[in-house]
Amino acid sequence: MDDRLPELGDLEREVMQLVWAHGPVTAEIVRERLPRRLKESTVRTVLRRLEEKGYANHTVDGRTYVYHAAEPRARVAAKAVQRIVDWFCNGSIEEVLVGMVDNKMLDQQQLRTLADTVAKAKKARGVKKDDRNSG
Repeated sequence: MDDRLPELGDLEREVMQLVWAHGPVTAEIVRERLPRRLKESTVRTVLRRLEEKGYANHTVDGRTYVYHAAEPRARVAAKAVQRIVDWFCNGSIEEVLVGMVDNKMLDQQQLRTLADTVAKAKKARGVKKDDRNSG
């Protein structure tokens, strides 16, 4: 999967949400689960575009295409956030997080969870504060 995925349209996003939530899926399953009524050929076209854009892949079961996500939702979301961070904050994730805190987008529990996650990640990587400052 490319680090610079193309943007998704509204329908493509809806379909990818179904692929992530219910995958692997066929075009018929996607069509049945979409809130709007579309022809199966339209759904197949959207799935083909998602493949071309690098979001989905397919296997063949008999004559039926079975679609699955090319990457987990969290990885795609992280890449999208990185794009926003690069565009608006010159690559500074700290600036984004501080902005989220300042604008009360995160409550105290979410902040604690985030801090715990960061601490665990640092411990798992063996990164100490002193190690980052040396060099």
